Amino acid sequence: MAQLAGKVALVTGGAKSIGRTFAQGLAQAGANIVIADIAEGETTAKEIATGFGVAAIFVKCDVSDETQVRQLIAAAIAKFGRIDILVNNAAYFAAMPLHPAHELPVELWDKVMAVNVRGSFLTAKHAAPHMMKAKSGKIINISSGTAYKGMPDMAAYVASKAAVLGLTRTLAREFGPHGINVNTLAPGLIESESLLENPRHLAPTERILASRAIARKGLPRDLVGGLLFLASPASDFMTGQTLAIDGGSINT
Repeated sequence: MAQLAGKVALVTGGAKSIGRTFAQGLAQAGANIVIADIAEGETTAKEIATGFGVAAIFVKCDVSDETQVRQLIAAAIAKFGRIDILVNNAAYFAAMPLHPAHELPVELWDKVMAVNVRGSFLTAKHAAPHMMKAKSGKIINISSGTAYKGMPDMAAYVASKAAVLGLTRTLAREFGPHGINVNTLAPGLIESESLLENPRHLAPTERILASRAIARKGLPRDLVGGLLFLASPASDFMTGQTLAIDGGSINT
């Protein structure tokens, strides 16, 4: 499968967990990779380059910081001369304490919004001009099934992922005339490294599984097919849409 051969894909939060799986899937399809993460990602970039025979670099970046995002985009352009695919995967989730809304510290609310919403906006803002020059591009924002159904003790996270849906629709309208597709991937509960780092986030697992049409745990690899569809020419006539990969949690 090499439908992305020669393309350049930037994956935020790509050093580990779901983001690393996304980067690996894009590389397997032939794309060169830029991994952006606040965590160390040099090892992941080297493993991808060696394992899939593509070029891959790591840029340390806090996506909530506009200066760092500018530097990230500049580094990608300096290395590859283009950005064809942007995957806004970075999120503040695993380390996030759980609070009922009436006890939620406003500082935590602001932190979640800064990474999950402002981060997606900033990377799109600074990558889009390069896509506009090429008259093509794919922006894939990552939301969550919780944006549709809600989740107790996670008001900030759920609100941030709902905001991503609105951002996607607006960017789709603005960027569409420039040949850029903007869509959202909305995973359900995925048993990822990040989720396992916070056992409290796993507490509702059995209840969630019972509500699914496909009653098994989702894995990061379950998301890759949908991601590749949104990144490839197969989705050229699709924009402003959300692809839910959740075992049937939302609509069944």
